Amino acid sequence: MDSLEQARRIAALAQEKLAEDVLVLDMRSECTFTDYFVIATGRNPRQTVAIYDEVHETLKRETGAIPRTVDGVREGTWILADYLDVVLHVFTPEAREYYKLEDLWGDLPAVELDAAASA
Repeated sequence: MDSLEQARRIAALAQEKLAEDVLVLDMRSECTFTDYFVIATGRNPRQTVAIYDEVHETLKRETGAIPRTVDGVREGTWILADYLDVVLHVFTPEAREYYKLEDLWGDLPAVELDAAASA
């Protein structure tokens, strides 16, 4: 699975767990540490953890991929899972509004979500 396929799979898994405002940003032109950001919102900390858990368990089962590092699972307001070529960010609505990653990186191209859902 290449990095784009992995980003699309992560986005699709987040959507299956009812994540809102799922966005995949192509970071390749600006970052040396990752190819894609997947950004998603859960309605509350419990849902953000459920979204991360679904991504983690499914990728581990399907491809053996596990994140290099994970932060924020205990608090659940911003969970960051670093799969090296893809970094997953799962926010509560308040945290996403506060950190505004898509504004910070807003000039980068987004991957079409329909493609993410069908992967």
